[in-house]
Formats: sequence, structure tokens, C-alpha cells
Amino acid sequence: MKPFLLKIQSSSSSSFSARVDRAPDINNIWHYHSELEIIYVKKGEGTQFVGDDIRPFSAGNIIIVGSNLPHYWQYSNKYFEDIDDNPIEVYVIHFSNHFWGTDFLKLPENADLQRIIEKSKRGIQINNCEGTKLGHLIEEIVKGNERRKILNLMDTLLVISETEEKEYLATEGFQGYFQEVERDRIQAIFNYTINHYKRRIDLNEIAGVAKMSRPAFCKFFKAKTGKTYSAFINEIRIGNACRMLIENSLSVKEICFESGFNNFASFHECFKNVTGNTPLRYQKNYQSKN
Repeated sequence: MKPFLLKIQSSSSSSFSARVDRAPDINNIWHYHSELEIIYVKKGEGTQFVGDDIRPFSAGNIIIVGSNLPHYWQYSNKYFEDIDDNPIEVYVIHFSNHFWGTDFLKLPENADLQRIIEKSKRGIQINNCEGTKLGHLIEEIVKGNERRKILNLMDTLLVISETEEKEYLATEGFQGYFQEVERDRIQAIFNYTINHYKRRIDLNEIAGVAKMSRPAFCKFFKAKTGKTYSAFINEIRIGNACRMLIENSLSVKEICFESGFNNFASFHECFKNVTGNTPLRYQKNYQSKN
């Protein structure tokens, strides 16, 4: 899985990109781009990575990803095994911060638009949007009248801005845009961790991946992400555990070891610290909403 700068395809007939994804392997790699991205998951579930935030995603989620904020969506295994019985329907919009002109957002009437675009640098998520005004607006951007696309996009951003039940994803200390050498290091660390999190990775090993000494690596990683490497890898493990709890195919103890934990007590404590719930409570809460 090689992370890269994704070039968003543009069209001479449209000022921004809007589409529906129905396959689980479209851009499911660690990537970033200068365009802002709005995702509406109408059907589908798995694990999402936005900046340094790792959590499950499911139907009804709407996420806005700011410019140059790294991200990707990893769909659950069932979508790769039998797509016919597990359909995906995800609305995806990409737009440049300046596609409506350099001075448009400076107008006093557009202060709320400017504010939500600025806040999207951390990533923003709203849940339970299926059948709501916000969900319908995003669908209309993709499938509706061409002449209203820009107006619907503005309305979408304004509704997100006005919604109180929104969560910010990446921590304030996370820097989504790095110098080239820093970016390559962060991407190498992330890539290696994703591929090996099910086993123990000591600090000397991951420092070697970053081509740094252990003390220099610890200082670098904390400065760039706002958290320790131990906290980061545990969030990835808990994100994987959340996905498996949703799939409900393994016992909690089996999920503990499949997620890279060596004992159940540490898994239970870490899960509660990251999610605020015990594994069983998390699973029951999800099942009660679906």
C-alpha cells in the first residue's frame, strides 16, 4: 500500500467533481489532495483513517476532509467477498477552495462558508444522516439539476456549519501538510504500522523505518501528530477491533488477539480509553442503532 498525492480528475463541463462509488477498492489507500472532499456513506461500513483519527464508519456518516489532510476508507471484508449481497453506495464530492473565485469567500455574507472550510482541515464528521436534509442535498449534488449543483454545495457546507452534532476528527496538533521529507517519513511510519500492527512493533524498529534514532523519532512523531507512537498504534488496533465487533464474526477475546493485543485486560482498558465504551457495550450500541 503506497501512499501518494492523488490527482483529482477534472472535467471541462463541471467546476468540481461529484460521483457515486459502488466498489470497495476505489482510492482505498492512504492519500491526500489539495481539493476538499465530502463523503456521504449511504451504504457501506468499515474503518476510516482521517489524519491521526481511526474509527469505524457506517451507513449514514457524512465526512468533510480538508485540503491536504491524509485519509482513506478501508471497507469490511464482506464487501470484497460478495459485493452483490453487500452493496456499496457512497457519494463523493471534490472541490477546490478557490473554484468559485479568489474573492468569493472574502465576502462578509460568506463568513460561515469560510469558517467551515477552515475547520475542515481537521476533518469533520456527522452521523445518522440517512434521510436527512443534508443527505438529500449531497445526493442532489451528484444526481440532480446541473444548474443547482453549486447552490446545493453551498447549502451542504452551511448545513454542516450549523449542525451542532458534528465531531472533529484529527487532533489539533496534527499537521496534515508537511515538507516533503517530513511527509515521506510520516507516510512510511503510517504504512509500516498499518501492515504490521497485529504484532509488537518496538520503538527501535519503527525509528529504523523513519531512518531516525529512537529519541529523535519519539520527539518527531509527538511534534507532528500530537500523540505518542504507542497511542497511535493502539488507536489503529482499536479501530480494527471496532470493525470486527460490527461484523460480529468473532468473539471479543478472539478480536483482542486479532487486533494485536497480548492480553485481554490491556485490550479492554485501551478500548475503553479510546472509545469510551467496553467492547461489548460498543457492539450492543451499534446493534441497537441498526
